[in-house]
Amino acid sequence: MIRTSWRRRLREGMRRGTAHPSLAWLWSGHDERHPAPGQRGERPHVPGDWSARALRDLRLVAAGLPFLLPLLILVTFTELVTAVCVLLLILLPLLTRAQRSRFRALGGLEIPERPPLTPPGTSAGVRCLTWLGSESTWRQVGYHVLIGPTVALFGLLGLLGLGAGLAMATVFAWHGLMPRGSLVRGGGGHGVIDLALTAVGVLLLFVGPWLAVRAARVDRRAARALLGPSRARELERRVEDLAESRAGVVDAADAERRRIERDLHDGAQQRLVSLAMNLGLARKTLKDVPPEAMRVIIEAHEEAQAAIVELRDLVRGLHPVVLEDRGLDAALSGIAARAPLPVRLTVGLAAPMSPTVEAVAYFVVSEALANVAKHARASRVDLSVRQLGPKLRIVIHDDGVGGADASRGTGLTGLRKRAASVDGTLAISSPLGGPTIITVELPCEL
Repeated sequence: MIRTSWRRRLREGMRRGTAHPSLAWLWSGHDERHPAPGQRGERPHVPGDWSARALRDLRLVAAGLPFLLPLLILVTFTELVTAVCVLLLILLPLLTRAQRSRFRALGGLEIPERPPLTPPGTSAGVRCLTWLGSESTWRQVGYHVLIGPTVALFGLLGLLGLGAGLAMATVFAWHGLMPRGSLVRGGGGHGVIDLALTAVGVLLLFVGPWLAVRAARVDRRAARALLGPSRARELERRVEDLAESRAGVVDAADAERRRIERDLHDGAQQRLVSLAMNLGLARKTLKDVPPEAMRVIIEAHEEAQAAIVELRDLVRGLHPVVLEDRGLDAALSGIAARAPLPVRLTVGLAAPMSPTVEAVAYFVVSEALANVAKHARASRVDLSVRQLGPKLRIVIHDDGVGGADASRGTGLTGLRKRAASVDGTLAISSPLGGPTIITVELPCEL
């Protein structure tokens, strides 16, 4: 049972191509008439793809042998190391392009180009200094001088081992071609040396491909890490792209709210106003209608007026007209004047801000005052809005009962999410008994 299990595991590893590249090549031509256990009646998976991948790795290693030249030059011409280093820096882009072509053609690996380090129109001197000071440049130097040649050297050993293994494993085939008295054919027959050479050759047939394939895998990983853009730079660029796209989405949402506000203000609201005026005129001028009809007119007039009030509140909630016409200061003054409790407003704006940030600040203040009026049982509110450098700081201070907790209600959570939509922050200090201080910081520009 143990022997059967061992043979089954070996056969399964050979079938999957995980035992050894040489075994995979041998198994690639195995008889397919015997299905694997659990796959009765199905065609077994023959690792032809894995074998082809192993051959491709051997070709990749063989194509990388010429790139041993930079290391050989540095070792050989030690007295000209400065000149050699300067020459290597000059030829660095050419070497990198050649390596990328090798991996693309033979390794199935696409190494992305490094993004430009300087914007277009930069002078040659600045471009050169930036290029010399870039970490990606020295990562490429490290690959071409150290990592690449070292991996190629191991690949060379693997290829030499494979070639030597082929020659030594077939010693009995060319034994007769050697002259008598030589090391291989010393006594005219097959001796101990022939058996030893065959055994070593078979061993090299296993070790050589294994070493070459492993060298190719290490070479791919090193090239991906050192010849392409750095992981940190890729993440930084990704964050910049996400921030830019997020800002575009926020601006688009704000523009859509403005469009809806204009459509409601210029369309539905005007129609309701016209309807309310006609109903009011009918209510005052029609005297000889039955009481039931007059009651219907009165109810319709009142409903139209209530609909106008609700629609104005809805329009103001989408995007207040005063914010676009007169700015954030006037819009906040309107909020303070409509609040159900006294609000002392202090505004200090030194420069214009992004319209999206102004809209977020307006709605944060509006929702915060609504929460204070609903939950805080406060008698007054101090509201401070100041522009401090690139930040807009909003401080809302009330003398209510305190105990506000963002984790227990949706109002404060909504405020935090609205501030976070433009990379803003919200902090709450609300001990039991009060006071409650809400501090919001927003960037002035997205």
